[in-house]
Amino acid sequence: MTHKLTFDEIADFQKNYQADARNQVAEMATVTNGVQQASFNTEAVRDINRTFSIEIPTDAVTNQKQSGRCWLFAALNVMRHQFAKKYHAKNFVFSQAYLFFWDRIERANIYFDHILETADKPVDDRTVHFYLQGPDTDGGQWHMAVSLIRKYGLVPDYAYGESFTANNTAAFNQALNMKLREDGLVLRELAQKGDQDEIEKKRKEFLNEVYRMAVIAFGEPTQKFDLEYRDDDNKYQLDQNLTPLDFFHKYFEDDLDEYVVLFNAPDHEFDKLYALPFEDNVEGGTPIQFLNTKIDNLKQAAIKQLEAGETIWFGCDVGKESDRQKGLMVKNLYQTDTLFNIETKLDKKERLLTGASGSTHAMTLVGVDVVNGKPRQWKVENSWGDKVGKNGYFVMSDDWFDEYLFKVVVKKKYLPKKLVELAEGKATPVPCWDSMG
Repeated sequence: MTHKLTFDEIADFQKNYQADARNQVAEMATVTNGVQQASFNTEAVRDINRTFSIEIPTDAVTNQKQSGRCWLFAALNVMRHQFAKKYHAKNFVFSQAYLFFWDRIERANIYFDHILETADKPVDDRTVHFYLQGPDTDGGQWHMAVSLIRKYGLVPDYAYGESFTANNTAAFNQALNMKLREDGLVLRELAQKGDQDEIEKKRKEFLNEVYRMAVIAFGEPTQKFDLEYRDDDNKYQLDQNLTPLDFFHKYFEDDLDEYVVLFNAPDHEFDKLYALPFEDNVEGGTPIQFLNTKIDNLKQAAIKQLEAGETIWFGCDVGKESDRQKGLMVKNLYQTDTLFNIETKLDKKERLLTGASGSTHAMTLVGVDVVNGKPRQWKVENSWGDKVGKNGYFVMSDDWFDEYLFKVVVKKKYLPKKLVELAEGKATPVPCWDSMG
């Protein structure tokens, strides 16, 4: 059924608007200050403070700048907090750019896999379109970082520093993705012809070109370095001639298989393990899997891990009900319904189903305030530098956790036996357009 908007209707709209003086007040406030400032809810933040009953001692924050590397920054924050605790080096920082370099190469390779796997499908097929739309992007997941660390190791930030392109990825992404789309069409055509020898020849040629582009943009990746720093007691430490993998294996216990990604997606069946094969970044690496479960299970595991002095990678919809400068993530922070005199009622499940919400940013939980056995607010380490929040740290209300936090990465030892068994079981794959992606 269609409807043609008439000028008589528009006249009624205008009359109804002008009949309520509150509309003019809202208009003046919003035109001058914008929607968020005009609807900022001071009541929502009255109970928010920066005191936490459980708080892990962390200090300087990192800065991903104009890039989508939050997943790597959050993962390496967890790693550097472990390093700080074990070796008394609180502000030691790992190179995000190093793993990011290899991520671009690995993603190009696995993209070619996907292109060849789907070569028998039409180019406008939903899955083919997904791969061609974003061949090599910034964003990522916890398991993607795990795959990269295990294959390429770790290096200190001084051994492979931030480049202009690592901090500002848009132009490089545009150039790389244009090339990969063209490469994908070539490989599709060769696959349809069944020319396997030419496929392998072209694939190697294309990967060589991607590597060249990445080196020009980010710099040649580090192969060996000297680990050199002063710890928190001002003691000088030196370990020379390490490879990135030497460093990882020597200074860390590889317990990465002990981590589980707990997800809270009410539009999917709870207590079920899901896989996202379309987001895997390393062929033969750790598959991306989420154990979908009730939000209280995420909270209980997170509290136990924080109590044990271990920080937590988490993913959320950071743009909802948040104030970047003040460092606040609080439910009902903006009263936009009141401002516009409307009523919106979408719950978390409905927001996922309609695409109104999803996991857009990864950060690190470093504290929680538990009062009378219940969490009240959470301390968050962000990767947007120290000019936002309080020296880069944010506060998340517990009801914001309920609504806009989707996943936490926790160790199996902090989970009930039932959830561990599910996490170690067989995962059900979801399609590339699924809301979990």
